Amino acid sequence: MNNSAQDLANEYLRLGGRRLLVMDDNILSTKSWEGDPPEAETFWKQEIEGLAPRRRNEVMSFLPSINVT
Repeated sequence: MNNSAQDLANEYLRLGGRRLLVMDDNILSTKSWEGDPPEAETFWKQEIEGLAPRRRNEVMSFLPSINVT
């Protein structure tokens, strides 16, 4: 699968993914207060979680952010 980072993030969100981007001192991570629907969780584990850190960060940068300023 050679999707762009934005395509991967969009597909995750389309499947109902609820993770939000958290940026702290330029360190990217995700936070979710509710679990993902099964389809989104599976997609995250199969398509995003195993990516190289730089690529995973690129995908996460397209998620909605809780760091609204």
